[in-house]
Amino acid sequence: MKGAIVLGWWLLASLYTFALFGWDKWRAGKSGASRVSELHLVTASALGGWMGGLVAMLLFRHKTAKTSFKLKFAVAFLVWAGLVWVCWKGKLQ
Repeated sequence: MKGAIVLGWWLLASLYTFALFGWDKWRAGKSGASRVSELHLVTASALGGWMGGLVAMLLFRHKTAKTSFKLKFAVAFLVWAGLVWVCWKGKLQ
């Protein structure tokens, strides 16, 4: 049951993050349009949406040239991996 919840969370978070990256890319092409903050993109990625964010970065070619963002995104992945590890370790004990 717990595995299904985690998988559901991961899928929903990835879909949300994918849409968020797509929305930001679309808004980037509009002059004077408000954008999604990098903090929001990274936080959504760290809370489970890293896969959707990665797919969106590759598909939309968005935020891929910005080294500082790629580093933040990598840290977001490590945060997610750490959360999964802590949950997994707790399950094993």
